[in-house]
Amino acid sequence: MSQSLSRIILHVIFSTKGRCKYLTDATARDELQSYLAGIFINRGASPLLIGVVSDHVHILCLQSKDELISKSIGDAKRSSSIWIKEKWNSLSDFHWQRGYGVFSVSESNIEMVKKYISNQEEHHKILSFQDEFRNFLKKHNIEYNEQYVWD
Repeated sequence: MSQSLSRIILHVIFSTKGRCKYLTDATARDELQSYLAGIFINRGASPLLIGVVSDHVHILCLQSKDELISKSIGDAKRSSSIWIKEKWNSLSDFHWQRGYGVFSVSESNIEMVKKYISNQEEHHKILSFQDEFRNFLKKHNIEYNEQYVWD
């Protein structure tokens, strides 16, 4: 085969350090969504939907065939953290958590995941980020040690 072709759909989730509710301003969340989209696009990934709530982010994207997942996510977290601190003086203490979760999404589930991400504000009125993340880990059969998941 003379071409390298791929279509890897990812659902990426990461939170603020300590789940601090830094991102309460709707305008800041909208701007962060756009900024994160730009980072992924520049890395050759195609964001399908990015949802930012006060203490975490969900990103549904097509992964670049030429980029490591850890590089894309690491750059997005690092660059956006610097950008947030520079743009909003009130967020000078902002940090993302060290880790992240990334889960594969089948083509047939894209719309369901988009709906899930779009409904985060309502969803988190009844479920904490920690419980949501634990549910993802269980659903995807990922073994974890509770003491190392949070920072």
